[in-house]
Parts: sequence; structure tokens; C-alpha cells
Amino acid sequence: MTPVLVFDIETIPDIAGLRRLHNVGPEASDHEVGEMAFLMRRQQTGGSDFLQHYLQRVVTISCTLREGDRFRVFSLSEPDADEGQIIQRFFDGVEKYTPQLVSWNGGGFDLPVLHYRAMLHNVTAPKYWDWGDDNRDFKYNNYLNRYHTRHLDLMDVIAMFSGRANAPLDDLAKLYGFPGKLGMDGSAVWPAYERGEIAAIRDYCETDVVNTYLVYLRFQRMRGVLNAAQYEQEIALVRSSLEEIGAEHWFEFLKAWGAE
Repeated sequence: MTPVLVFDIETIPDIAGLRRLHNVGPEASDHEVGEMAFLMRRQQTGGSDFLQHYLQRVVTISCTLREGDRFRVFSLSEPDADEGQIIQRFFDGVEKYTPQLVSWNGGGFDLPVLHYRAMLHNVTAPKYWDWGDDNRDFKYNNYLNRYHTRHLDLMDVIAMFSGRANAPLDDLAKLYGFPGKLGMDGSAVWPAYERGEIAAIRDYCETDVVNTYLVYLRFQRMRGVLNAAQYEQEIALVRSSLEEIGAEHWFEFLKAWGAE
């Protein structure tokens, strides 16, 4: 069975990059630089302060890996590694496992951010960027083509590649009986980072990626890849794996999940 790697990233404003782009010196605090960037963005967009992809700095990549008889959840995150190391380790995983990548809006956000930041840090990712010039398998199924399946952007595929039909992961997860987001959303990441709450950001990202994996299982059930018994086995594996981890955010997640 091909390993399945579901991933999600959390980002903050690239303060160092913003200082370079706007020639802002040390007299301004990181908070002030961030607020300046948000204000400029609101002026550009007429209301939204969501920064452009290339101005997002990665602080956490969380993943689930379904391989063999195991289901694992893990994070590549500050303060254990800096941004370049986090991104390199993620692509090293792609190099090692050649997994089925699964995301929620990964094509619209996560992967473009990773591309920009990987270039900034001289990260290498040859297998990920393989278009099949020397490998026929990748010519017709690679990670980069929107309509290939080595990377499955669930949001994009389920909506038939139509932005008008996109659904929020939180709503869809809850609609299907899964916990959805717990205690944080993307807009709270920068304030949490400023308070030094790196662990809380990591925990939030991990619950998001498990929600994505659970929706993926429901998608595979719809496609007929999993029959009813196999689907229930996979759900049970996720539950038991989270129970074994024993961390507080998983106790909260399982409590919110309840009994199906």
C-alpha cells in the first residue's frame, strides 16, 4: 500500500522579509512590523489583511502518515528546528516514502507557501519536483499537476475545481461527525506566536491534519476504495492511535468526537 501523508502548515508574517522589503530598521518592533504589513494589505484589498503567500513564514508542518499497519501524527516545528530545516525535513519525507500527499487547500495555499520558502532557504526536493523527464511514472502522475493524484487537494477535488463550491474544513468535518477545529483558527496563530505559545500552534495544526485525514477516509469510502468494514477499521485505528499518544489535545479531540 502506498503510504498516505496528509499535511497542513501554520504560518506567521515573515518579519525579517518585511523589514528587507520596506527598509524597516530595528527601531520598529516585530509586532509593529506585522501591524504595518496588515494595514498595508487591508489598504490593498479593501478589507482583508491576509498576507500574500510569499510573505508567510512557516512555523509548523503537521502530518499524519498511514503506512503498513500504523497511523502516526507528528509535527516539524519550532523551536526544535528553524524554517529551512522544517521545510527540508518535509520534502525529505516525500523523497523517502514517495507518498500519496493529501491536503485541504494545499494547492491554493500550503504548497505555494512551501515553494517560496524552500527557495529562500535553498531547500532541495527533487522527487517532489519530478515532472517525469526521466521517469515515465511521474510524467503522467506527479505532485505538481492540479489534475494528477500524487497530491490530492481534497477541497479542490470535492468541489470539482470550482472555487464557488469550496467548503471550509471545519464545517465539513463537523458535518460528517468529526471534531473539527478546537480552540484556535488560522487568524489566532500570529497572536499566539507573539505570546510564545508554539506548542498550542503545533497542537492546533495536528488536530487540523487529523480532521483532514478523517475527511479523506470518508472520501475514499465514497470512491469505493474502502468498503464499509475497511472504513470502520481505519476509523478505529485513528482512535486507538490517538489514545496511545496520550497528549492533552488528543483527549480533548476524542472527547469532542464522541461515539459514532
